Amino acid sequence: MYFQIGHTNPCTHTRTDSQDRNSRALLSHSVCGLAWSRWSKMSSSGWILAVCLVVLEGGRYAVWAKEVSGSERNCSAIPPYLPPTAVNTTLRLRDLRASMIPLNISAYIIPATDAHLSEYIAPRDARLAWMSGFTGSAGTAVITQNKAVLWTDSRYWIQAERQMDCNWELQRDASIRSITNWLILEIPEGDQVGFDPFLFSVDIFDVYSTNLAPAGRILKSIPDNLVDKIWTGRPPLPPDNPIRLPDNVIERTWQMKVDQIRAQISDNPYKPTAVLLSALDETAWLFNLRGNDIPFNPFFYSYTLLSMDEIWLFVHIERITEELKVYLNTSCYHSYCVQLLEYSSVRTYLQSYLQRPNVRVWVGTEYTNQALYELITPEDKRLTSTYSPVLTTKAVKDATEQRILKEAHVRDAVAVMQLLMWLEKKVPEGTENELTAAHFVDQCRSEQKNSRGPSFETISASGPNAALAHYSPSNETARKLSVDEMYLVDSGGQYLDGTTDITRTVHWGKPTDFQKEAYTRVLMGNIEISRTIFPAGTRGVNMEMLGRRALWEVGLNYGHGTGHGVGNYFGVHEWPVGFQSNNIPFQEGMFTSIEPGYYKENDFGIRIEDIAVTVPATTKYGNNYLTFETVSLVPYDRKLINTSLLSPEQLHWLNKYYETIRSMVGPELERQALKEEYDWMMKHTAPFLTAGASAVISSVTLLVTVLPSVLLYNLL
Repeated sequence: MYFQIGHTNPCTHTRTDSQDRNSRALLSHSVCGLAWSRWSKMSSSGWILAVCLVVLEGGRYAVWAKEVSGSERNCSAIPPYLPPTAVNTTLRLRDLRASMIPLNISAYIIPATDAHLSEYIAPRDARLAWMSGFTGSAGTAVITQNKAVLWTDSRYWIQAERQMDCNWELQRDASIRSITNWLILEIPEGDQVGFDPFLFSVDIFDVYSTNLAPAGRILKSIPDNLVDKIWTGRPPLPPDNPIRLPDNVIERTWQMKVDQIRAQISDNPYKPTAVLLSALDETAWLFNLRGNDIPFNPFFYSYTLLSMDEIWLFVHIERITEELKVYLNTSCYHSYCVQLLEYSSVRTYLQSYLQRPNVRVWVGTEYTNQALYELITPEDKRLTSTYSPVLTTKAVKDATEQRILKEAHVRDAVAVMQLLMWLEKKVPEGTENELTAAHFVDQCRSEQKNSRGPSFETISASGPNAALAHYSPSNETARKLSVDEMYLVDSGGQYLDGTTDITRTVHWGKPTDFQKEAYTRVLMGNIEISRTIFPAGTRGVNMEMLGRRALWEVGLNYGHGTGHGVGNYFGVHEWPVGFQSNNIPFQEGMFTSIEPGYYKENDFGIRIEDIAVTVPATTKYGNNYLTFETVSLVPYDRKLINTSLLSPEQLHWLNKYYETIRSMVGPELERQALKEEYDWMMKHTAPFLTAGASAVISSVTLLVTVLPSVLLYNLL
């Protein structure tokens, strides 16, 4: 969503007082209405007086509920308190439980994914969110006849307490072991646990089965999803057709990519005859196609079955234009002709292929769903690896992909600098909040060349909201930005030539000593990973502690991963690159985020995230070594940096990084005639002294930065 404004520069929009008053009125009315709807039905013994006071004069308001007000639910209060962000799930749970009875299942599992095991899913696949109200990207629900429980990790605990009603219990654990232990305690031996096999990967199903089977609890595959059957008003399939990428952002044609994958099929010693591609980015990458079925991700619903002499593409055929049919050679039948089949026929056709003699299908278990995998029998007809050859091949960017992805980050840096400069001016005026800032950066990105929208919902968080690692503001929760609080903005853009993801944390007033120390130690972790040199083939998990060491030294930590892969106009979280135990070893040409953080609950949050590419490192003796080259190009908040904590090597890296920002982003700012932003960039990338107690700059640099801006601009 973007502000519709009538200014020549859309990055100068400010929120009006009337908009603030209207949003406050809507919020107060919703809280009062919720309180009345719940409490008016209570018996006299359970009644607690609630007073909703709305004072609109002067733009002020208040919502009071005796001792139970807040942004999180309080189910132990009498009556229970629910914030306006909570969703009433009573009728939905009633209908689902009724559908479970004829199937003879005692529990039903609902993951937060789709049939392609995607992290980001289309609204029509948001079954967990519809059932529970919880909209986080990671979670699992289990529903029995008398309980409804959500499991999620520490990123989303507070969000869950804000969004779920009191029908739901929250388990502060995301492990399958926790879920299966709970099921063993809750349902009798011999009872069945229902699940949709399209929403379980092969690996996830195996873990559930391994845990439940010895305890006598039986997993029952139910391909017809129970939530879909009761979901009135379920969103339809998006109408947009897939498109092909233009030639200027492609180095390899789809036929060349097919050859690459077929070569891996042929060279595999276990002699597969075909590979099944289930993840949405696999098919999109193979054919150089993009779509619009998934918010923030340019994918389209599809599967592909690729053999040595045939190609089957399972899509909604009515969405394939005549131009695309010509592009894919759909009217012929040789080895480079794509046969189009209906998306819904994938199970039927896979079964048909398996009837052929001497066939073996190669699947990546991380992204193949159990609904397809369970068809590949007997066992000698299947070959498994954690990731398909498409995912591992796609992880290494070719020369064109590397070049254009770096170019996208330069333009993206312009948009982020516009945001930070604007906030420096507007926040002291007290006119902006988390939501206006999120809209502003999205609007700035939309003005950049090749923009295709945000790469995810912007995380714009101030003060205690920033302690939620994946918080996104809404009309109900948006907090006013203040010089007295830290502010975290994690945002990214989709561009025709690349995908970006960057996080900066700032303070416009006077940070505390602890905030400065925590920020500096997070920065130290980012720098230590970025500057490390390692043998090619090193796994990210073996370097991940470098991002935490400075925090660990003082007893601090963070509860999320340290980095993930990123694509070329693809997913902002692109597997299998990153720093987790199930990521593949680093090779030259891989792009990853580096994003340590620290979060103090109900106070503030810090994250510093950059994208970096693995490049050859020059060493004294060895040859096959790599390091990281940072391609995100936005300065850090020098007010929060305590340089006395940094080593000389870290300070040197920081100054070299700022030189890179000047040399790469400076010309782009000049090209776009953004003089004020250019001056802001020069000021914030001034070099640091090699010693000192704060982020000071040299006297020469200080003199330069206070020269009249016109003279400075002309000199440089």
